[in-house]
Amino acid sequence: MWRIPIRLAAAAAAAVLPVLAACRPEPPPTERPPEPKATALRDAIQAPQQKARAVEQAVQDGTARRDAADDAGR
Repeated sequence: MWRIPIRLAAAAAAAVLPVLAACRPEPPPTERPPEPKATALRDAIQAPQQKARAVEQAVQDGTARRDAADDAGR
């Protein structure tokens, strides 16, 4: 009958246990909170741009009406 010396068994256990401990599955990822949104800054930047676009459109519409009236008067 084969008998394993205690030192050999202890050495084998010492070598195998760290390997088995490293084989644990990764924990599931934790949920991250939503990213904060900087809407106030964005709105402060976009408001004058939108106003300028609206004014530009009004000027173009007025110019088109004036040109149409001039063409009708000729």
